[in-house]
Amino acid sequence: MSDFPVNPLVLIGIGSSFAFSGLFYHLYQEKKEELKKLKEIPLFKPDQQLVKVLRATPHRRLQYVAVEGLVQADGEPLASHFVPRCFGVIQKIAVEEHWKYWNSLTRTWNSRTTNRKETNNSVPFSLVSPGAYISDLYVKVQNPLEASGCFLERVHFKVRHAEEGLAGMVLEGLSGEKPVAKEESEDLLRVGRALTGFGEVVLEGGQVMRLQAPQDGRKYILVPSDHKSFIDRHEASASMWKTLSAVTGLTGASVLANVIYNLVKKEDNRSK
Repeated sequence: MSDFPVNPLVLIGIGSSFAFSGLFYHLYQEKKEELKKLKEIPLFKPDQQLVKVLRATPHRRLQYVAVEGLVQADGEPLASHFVPRCFGVIQKIAVEEHWKYWNSLTRTWNSRTTNRKETNNSVPFSLVSPGAYISDLYVKVQNPLEASGCFLERVHFKVRHAEEGLAGMVLEGLSGEKPVAKEESEDLLRVGRALTGFGEVVLEGGQVMRLQAPQDGRKYILVPSDHKSFIDRHEASASMWKTLSAVTGLTGASVLANVIYNLVKKEDNRSK
């Protein structure tokens, strides 16, 4: 084995480089195919053009499209509990306590989370075209909490550490437990935020449009950005996998070429 001309670790490194290159290329192809399908989805805004298309469509229904607009509450919006002059249409407030308790077996303090409380509020809202806050044309977003996508924005997060005092030390000695901190957070889908919804659009009556979950089983998605930014992120992801595939593949090929060169050089020296 000592006469083996190539270090086994070098061979493992070459094999790993080519394996990772193949994996990254596979991920690139998947992302490329996903991007192609996303670009094929028709894009609309809450305007007269969408109304015309719906009126010309059988059953006044578009099975799967993307609608881009700004969030507008249909009535009174939700006010943030922590941030002044901050309003939204979907709100999630979470509060949880962190405690430590004494484990007499291991004689250590262990952590645990208790009393987690989560409050979810929402009001009906619609998507409107930019610059058209007062308009008769809008797309009502139906059952947004059933949609996938991380469309809430964290507007508040704070950790309040427990203050240690004489009473706390007595309680700690009696119960074997002590409070550490209280964590509070608030997430909002803010009024005026750009939002792109993927789903089914239906025209009801004359100009009332509604975005809802598709009946054909495709995903109902809400994305907290305009459509272009959403596509740009997917293109950046595809470009990243492509770059990683090329870098790892070239690294493996370079090392392999160097190993072959050294082997040939050694063989030439022996023959001379």
